[in-house]
Amino acid sequence: MYEYSLEVDASGLNCPLPLLRLKKALMEAQSGDVIKITATDPAAHLDIGVYVNQTGHQLLELTRQANIQVFFIRKK
Repeated sequence: MYEYSLEVDASGLNCPLPLLRLKKALMEAQSGDVIKITATDPAAHLDIGVYVNQTGHQLLELTRQANIQVFFIRKK
């Protein structure tokens, strides 16, 4: 578990809304801030993973419990 500056609850939202919520949070965050995002969309790890890789942010951790995914992402 990481300390985080912003938390995004995208539970119950389907693609592309979890990614859009993450993008909005990243716009508000400062460089080095950690964002926690919780999603229930089964494809969220694909969308968020590709986005993080393409934009240079850092995926610190991804955990899955049942149908809940929790991401910790550090803004570049």
